[in-house]
Amino acid sequence: MFKILISPIPSTMRNPTAIAFHQIATQQSADHGERRPANHEAHSRSNHPYKIGKQKDDDAHVHQYREQHTHRALRHDWPPDVFAQDITPQPPIYSSKISRSANSSALCYRESVKHLFLNITLLVCTPVLLAQSPQPPSPSANVTRQVAKVHAANKAAHSPSYQPTWTSLSRYQAPDWFRDAKFGIFIHWGIYSVPAFANEWYSRNMYVPGDPAFQHHVATFGSQSQFGYKDFIPMFHAEHFNPSGWVSLFARAGAKYVVPVAEHSDGFPMYDSDMTTWDAARLGPHRDIVGELEDATRARGLHFGVSSHRAEHWWWYGLGRTFPSDVQDPANAGLYGPAMPMSLPNPDGTTNTAYPDPEHLERWLPPNQAYIDDWLARSTELVDKYHPDFFYFDWWIGQPTFQPALQQFAAYYYNTYARRNGNHRNNHNLNPVLTYKEEDMPANVGTLDIERGKLDTVRLLPWQTDTSISIHSWGYVENDEYRTAKSLIHQLIDTVSKNGNLLLNVGPKADGTIPDQARTVLLQIGDWMRVNGESIYNTRPFSVFGEGPTKAPSNSTEKDHDIQTYTADDIRYTIATPIAGQPTTLYATALGWPTDGKLILKTLYTANPYLTAPICSINLLGASQTLTYEQHPFGLVITLPPTAPNDIAYVFRIRTCPPPAAATSSPSKTHPKKKHRVHHHDEDDDVDCCTHIG
Repeated sequence: MFKILISPIPSTMRNPTAIAFHQIATQQSADHGERRPANHEAHSRSNHPYKIGKQKDDDAHVHQYREQHTHRALRHDWPPDVFAQDITPQPPIYSSKISRSANSSALCYRESVKHLFLNITLLVCTPVLLAQSPQPPSPSANVTRQVAKVHAANKAAHSPSYQPTWTSLSRYQAPDWFRDAKFGIFIHWGIYSVPAFANEWYSRNMYVPGDPAFQHHVATFGSQSQFGYKDFIPMFHAEHFNPSGWVSLFARAGAKYVVPVAEHSDGFPMYDSDMTTWDAARLGPHRDIVGELEDATRARGLHFGVSSHRAEHWWWYGLGRTFPSDVQDPANAGLYGPAMPMSLPNPDGTTNTAYPDPEHLERWLPPNQAYIDDWLARSTELVDKYHPDFFYFDWWIGQPTFQPALQQFAAYYYNTYARRNGNHRNNHNLNPVLTYKEEDMPANVGTLDIERGKLDTVRLLPWQTDTSISIHSWGYVENDEYRTAKSLIHQLIDTVSKNGNLLLNVGPKADGTIPDQARTVLLQIGDWMRVNGESIYNTRPFSVFGEGPTKAPSNSTEKDHDIQTYTADDIRYTIATPIAGQPTTLYATALGWPTDGKLILKTLYTANPYLTAPICSINLLGASQTLTYEQHPFGLVITLPPTAPNDIAYVFRIRTCPPPAAATSSPSKTHPKKKHRVHHHDEDDDVDCCTHIG
């Protein structure tokens, strides 16, 4: 009995009061619809039982105890506060003092009486505090509240604000910052980087009988009923994640915007979400990954975006219900979601497990309204918490059932962004960017994105292609192959010449490090961009995007048709953003180095209709040798220096003469086929400026 009285207060008796006070703070944070303060994530991380695996414990019994509690926590969709406590069993702290002396015993007795009083006080007061403190809303309640907020905001919107209709949204224009940026970084990072097998669809494919991921999972981790996708969460430590270091690397590569995947189709948000208790802020790394990347990105003066692949989650784990797996356990529904079939039922009403035609989403099993509301709530939550300048949706938003909610989202996103940035006069330069794929939205409502594809000509509206440094997976997997800097720079040049942007993906490892192969490629891209970036940034397409034998394939807009090999005859053109009354600056980029010492630009033949003024100067960026050029009826011929300035692509800056009123000297008499000396630097002192070339 004496030992019981002097034992310390058990953690299970301490926690209710702590939980009550924490619930009050959580409710206040949720009411503001903003990100929780940074110390919230730090506190959760330091006390969360998922910290196992991050430390080495010499006591095997304690380690086993923590493992058991971690497994228990994984199998229940508990609020994080219920199990964010120190679960390490602790010995009585006074027992060693009792045997020392009578004085010590007396002291211990007084201390035990004090602790007994505190115990009784807690037992009496805790129920009262819990009854009086506001309980945090459940995720489902937060979804309902968020959807109501979105509908109310859109209903109250008046001109010039957008209404949730395609007609109203068609007034949208892409902002100039996006058209000037040209190059961004995409980041696929999540739990799927832990198994690091095959591709980022591991979370789905491990539940597809017969799939290589299924077989690998059983052989490596055991059956899906014993070890499911959820069991990778405590292995996702992200211990080396350094958002500032990441963004610094991306900036060195020349990127102007950064877009992490906020939630992939696996259903595990990489941010602090109010719509679920399964997210990176509460589990795994215990960090608001998206929030930290936003802070680091904006600190570098770059634009910040997010992507959502939540739409596909409706059917993502569906095949996990066709055989014994943890997907069938209702306790895991917070992660695995509806887990519905992909296809419409068979004619006899039985479940159809076939993979439907991805080009005809109307033939897929449509989501119900509850799921559509969940999708809208999560998507707009990202808008409210992280204020993205850029929002990327994956392809399944094209399923017809999403259309009303998609219009609600677009109106809410555009209007919220406008209010936050003081855009009360519908200035398009203060618009954000919202991407769509294929025919998911009308062309003038958002920005077209082509995944691992390209166009074969100039598109009048801005567009984007997204591809990855890694070839076989968007997320990190072992033994992947990587594209070369030359290949990616050529794709960037080709894309920009056709009025597009390139969003280049990187897949970090589970520990938060960028693979060495990807880092090397990014730095090589940055080296080229530092010399030749003026032909990319702040440019617009020329009347003719390019010339040469290499054409985009007829199916170039389909996936995995974006890698091509170019020749020295392949040229791509861009122009600097035109300024009224100023001469034109045209960039001609050769995707190979001619072996005969001559570069012929067939588009710029004598009296061509594309240049409104004669050529005044030509510079080869990165070279120091003097050049000469001649203009003929068959094209502009440039004599090259003996050595190339790099081994990737070669940019020639071509400037036309200023308009006559702005010219500093009178044009000289026309001299057909006259040669001109041209230097690499900006000064035109040695160039016969404004000489008309016959």
